[in-house]
Amino acid sequence: PQILQRLLDEDPIGQRIHVKSLGYGNRFAFDHKQLRQLFPPGPKILQDKYAHCLVERRGNLLEVTINRPASRNSLHPPANEELGQIFDAFLADDSLWVAILTGAGDKAFCAGNDLMYQASGKSIYIPKNGFGGLTRRSGRNKPVIAAVNGAAMGGGFEIALACDLIVAADTAQFALPEVRVGLAAGDGGIVRLPRHIPRKLAMEMILTGKRIGAAEAQSLGLVNHIAPQAELMDAARALADKILQGSPLAVQASMELFENSLDTGDDFAATRQPNKVFDKLMTSNDLFEGLAAFAEKRKPKWSGR
Repeated sequence: PQILQRLLDEDPIGQRIHVKSLGYGNRFAFDHKQLRQLFPPGPKILQDKYAHCLVERRGNLLEVTINRPASRNSLHPPANEELGQIFDAFLADDSLWVAILTGAGDKAFCAGNDLMYQASGKSIYIPKNGFGGLTRRSGRNKPVIAAVNGAAMGGGFEIALACDLIVAADTAQFALPEVRVGLAAGDGGIVRLPRHIPRKLAMEMILTGKRIGAAEAQSLGLVNHIAPQAELMDAARALADKILQGSPLAVQASMELFENSLDTGDDFAATRQPNKVFDKLMTSNDLFEGLAAFAEKRKPKWSGR
């Protein structure tokens, strides 16, 4: 009300404003303090309970479950916002090194956008960090494993593509069926899929909504491992444990170096590119611990520092 009154009473042209960019639009105030009061930044910590997700800590591993089985774990804006907050907290917590993302039940990992919610006329938007809090997130240096427990359709497939590794149940299926409902896979699917599988097949999947199963996805290099449905989480945890055996700082540095190299087409130029990440790694406590553990023939005790 104060802002509206000021717009009525004064000429706003030329006045400085402060803007907060949100998934559902931009909001402004004339005063930065007022803007922070209207839209306070949330604490980047995990909550005990969420409305649409389940979270569980297992040492340095975080397990996240999309918990909307009645709608095949499809996502609407509140669920997407929750996942964004969860992954914000995951990245901010130095004691969490790897995450596994899966869906509740055995039917679907994520069926994509909640079309029933959208058809009801309620506000629909994608948060700043994208679908599932991952598809538009930049600068992430901690690995996320997708444990695909069933159908990964549309936005659900886009989430899996945005993850670093995929472990799939033998019943899993992958597709981008957006064109069949008048949409397009615009949250990373069209961009990422042809970077993972042959271009012609990617084009067929994008234009026709063609589904592929877990075995075909693995043969194309899209899936790392396949497990029986009942053993899926054990297989995902086993993969996470292999990552956790390495230094978290070394893993994070490796991810950053890997991502940075993708922007450089020339291999020689990529290896010569200066990178502060490697400098930090070379002076870390974990490096000295790793060398000492190797010399003493013992298992290293990583600190993440």
